[in-house]
Amino acid sequence: MRTGIDTVEISRIEKLLADLDAEGLSQFFSAEELADSGTSGNRAQKLAARFAAKEACCKLFPKEICLGTIEPVDFSVTKDGYGKPSALPSAKARAVMNRHFIDTIDLSMTHTEGSATAVANAEVKNIVAPWYGKVMFHCLPIKRETVLSNLTRVFGETLDEQQIETLAQAFYGHFLKFSGEFVSLPFMSSRKKEGIIRVEGGEHVDAARELGKGVLLLSGHFGNWEVSTVAGITQFTAYDGLFHFIRRPLKPKWFNDFVMRRFRKAGFGTLEKSGSLDDILNLLEDNHIVVSIFDQHTIPKYGIVSEFFGHPASTFKSLAVLAQFTGAPVVPSHSWREPDGTHVLKFSPPVDIVTEGRTRDIIAKNTKRFNEVLEGFILEHPEQWIWMHKRWKVDQASKD
Repeated sequence: MRTGIDTVEISRIEKLLADLDAEGLSQFFSAEELADSGTSGNRAQKLAARFAAKEACCKLFPKEICLGTIEPVDFSVTKDGYGKPSALPSAKARAVMNRHFIDTIDLSMTHTEGSATAVANAEVKNIVAPWYGKVMFHCLPIKRETVLSNLTRVFGETLDEQQIETLAQAFYGHFLKFSGEFVSLPFMSSRKKEGIIRVEGGEHVDAARELGKGVLLLSGHFGNWEVSTVAGITQFTAYDGLFHFIRRPLKPKWFNDFVMRRFRKAGFGTLEKSGSLDDILNLLEDNHIVVSIFDQHTIPKYGIVSEFFGHPASTFKSLAVLAQFTGAPVVPSHSWREPDGTHVLKFSPPVDIVTEGRTRDIIAKNTKRFNEVLEGFILEHPEQWIWMHKRWKVDQASKD
């Protein structure tokens, strides 16, 4: 259990109420918080308690506050049907909570005539690894050194060595499940495939295509990406033949041919990482959907150095360039496996694209935004990302 405590003087909030209109207050409080505080004489006390709760939540994460990663406004107070308060995090705060392996933050608030006090209690969730993940970690440790190095790079400040090892074992458990699902997928009936996956957020793809500029789909190696692609996207029957994946050839060649045949059979187009610019532009002009697998290291010729989990990583710049010069919306997507073995494929609202400034600055800022989106996806289900991949070669080269 982690605890944060804060006290706020009522006079501070009374001054805010006197100086700011509704729009100004919305910079500090959510619409729900303002509504819950009412309009009676004790409104300042109620809002002070809520502001103290926001500050108490921030005190759970002192480093992130110092770095400016989050601020009090990234937390708001919500209540369940019984009136029990809890913290509702913003996307940025949710990512920080996930990095610290915190699911929820419970709140306790009180006030007197002169001050309001709040206590935030965050329970750190346990990391559990299946037995077969433990066996693979110890007996068949494929790229174990890379896995542990990557996990330490991302979680070294929030998890101890034993927790990181357990997370690695959970990843190997996911990897074994992934492999079994990959092998069994071709033998599943269409009805079975539909039953193992749920698609969410398809309306974001629909709305993006209505702009008529094509769609750039931002994705990576989340969950079982092969199953979610074949079983999930094929449910978009109206978009049959409109999805095209930018992919680098896999090794060995026979495995690449096997995967490509599966993609083509499912009605997907494939594009090479290099030499496909004209094809991509033509597809976007025809309002097709181009999928960019964005979470891999790229050679300097095709990328720029951008932060990924706070460390420099060579990242593809093509997506930012295409977004800037075609105006095509960038829709993020990711997938994960539920505890019952089913899968979810989720499409999110388009990323806000920077359009003003020098071209190199625009590309750098948008690339960083894309990486931040992927970071959030990984932190939701950290055991279900491809930790075997050497994502931070730039950082490692600088140390060498």
